Amino acid sequence: MESAQRTGATALGKRVGNGPLLAPRDVAPLQAGFEVQAVLNPAAARIGDEIVLLLRVAERARSDIDPPADAQTLDLSGPHPRIVPLPRGYRKEDVVPIAIRDPGGESFGYLPLYLPKDLPGLDVSDPRSVQFTHPQLEKTVRFPAQVSHLRCARSTDGIHFTVDPEAAIVASTDLEEYGCEDPRATCIDGVWHITYTAVSRVGITPSLALTTDFIHFEKHGALLPPDQKDIAFFPEKRDGRYMALTRPMPSSFGHVLGIWIAMPDPKLPWGAHRPLVLPREGKWDERQTGAGTVPFAVPSGWLEIYHGADANLRYALGAVLLDRDDPTRVLGRSDDPILMPSAPYERAGLMANVVFTCGHVPFDDGRRIRVYYGAGDAVVAAADFDVREILDSLRPPDPPFGHQQKQSV
Repeated sequence: MESAQRTGATALGKRVGNGPLLAPRDVAPLQAGFEVQAVLNPAAARIGDEIVLLLRVAERARSDIDPPADAQTLDLSGPHPRIVPLPRGYRKEDVVPIAIRDPGGESFGYLPLYLPKDLPGLDVSDPRSVQFTHPQLEKTVRFPAQVSHLRCARSTDGIHFTVDPEAAIVASTDLEEYGCEDPRATCIDGVWHITYTAVSRVGITPSLALTTDFIHFEKHGALLPPDQKDIAFFPEKRDGRYMALTRPMPSSFGHVLGIWIAMPDPKLPWGAHRPLVLPREGKWDERQTGAGTVPFAVPSGWLEIYHGADANLRYALGAVLLDRDDPTRVLGRSDDPILMPSAPYERAGLMANVVFTCGHVPFDDGRRIRVYYGAGDAVVAAADFDVREILDSLRPPDPPFGHQQKQSV
């Protein structure tokens, strides 16, 4: 049942249950020879009497057994990686299991591969990826340690979930070479718009799929060019066109990683894009910000639960209130997180100190919301919030981008 334990002195969320709601042990891998390494960052929707989570399921080659006799690895000695047999004698503790798209497969699938840990130039400090720097060519390449697909989990109480045996959305194009990640689900005119991140060697590409029942899904391809992620549609259109929160990932100048907003504009072919909720120096969201849940209407505007990371890469959740008629106007913002990592499964995992949301569902006619989130980049958890408490906690925003106050000299 629900725990009344608060997540900190200023946090407003009340965790649901006595621990994670879903973990890797609850999900079977899609392919033989693979294991589920993480279940995280679900979209959320209410469909009739059910709550449906669209999970990101991350898989890799099995790590609990020694590499099989026919195991393969990558030859990284030349300018291009080649798949070759793994020499005999390696044990499970001697290798890093990863997954690579099968170049010879008739359909889109993955091969389990094993990289020797003692390979010169190999960096395995990040459990989510592997980096190799060629000692002679001075060339660095990265490979995902896991590949992701999206899969549904269903519940009648919002706490106990049954996971579908098959995937809902799987990689099927070159832009999805490394998998499909971090979905959001927005119902617009009776159709659920699933925005998700397609990952490949050419970048991180926001993509779209549609469904009416969370059983049949129709892919529609890339929404924007890379590198962008954390796309969340508003649940209504403006002038017949979509509104969305986005997060460009610039590599030039300041490298500011923050939330932007895309609005219809008849003078511009792809609409107007502008910064909206940027990082704030010295605060809990000073390193980056990104959309979390789908924005939802409250009497005073649009409420968005977003994630922020501080200087130590601790991911927490906060809220921002946008003007109902002009969502480019920020009316209020969290000075302190409304949920921060403090439970053991949030402070440890594939990435320590992470709470990261992609979805919520309303309760009590919208007076309360349940936010589903990835914890430690490894499991799925949930927390309940009183919407009024969130709104009361917000403070006036900083001056908007381009209108900063002058600093005294």
